Amino acid sequence: MFERGKGLAASGDIQALFDDGKAPDALRTIGEVTRALSIAPHVLRYWEEQFPMLRPVKRGGGRRYYRPEDVALLAEIHQLVHAQGYTLRGARQYLEERARAPKVADQPVEPQALLPLLMDAAPPVLRLPQDDLLDALIGLRSDLARLLGEE
Repeated sequence: MFERGKGLAASGDIQALFDDGKAPDALRTIGEVTRALSIAPHVLRYWEEQFPMLRPVKRGGGRRYYRPEDVALLAEIHQLVHAQGYTLRGARQYLEERARAPKVADQPVEPQALLPLLMDAAPPVLRLPQDDLLDALIGLRSDLARLLGEE
């Protein structure tokens, strides 16, 4: 269905689960979700207890409405448990660890922090004095920012 670690939301296949003409960001009832994922309603209710990050919207009378991110999470749980052989506890730990893991793009990196790595990894032909390498990296960073429209 989707690659491990990517999830359904990342692959953009949520709408493929539903063939009802609703907007991609529409709320789904428990019946719609159970039919789309071929999971019994009591299983989804149990998963809500086991996975604290899964919290559908509850309206009058306790009716559950699942957001697209809830559906993506349910599909990923289903994949982890039924296709990859995770236990519920293992799937929960996997998802919690992934949520806690810092995203590389979210962490700013100063060029000076890269110098030791680049100096050690560079082939002998590309070795530059440290100041020249720093200037080259800063120039490259500026060029990339300009190309990406971030300036």
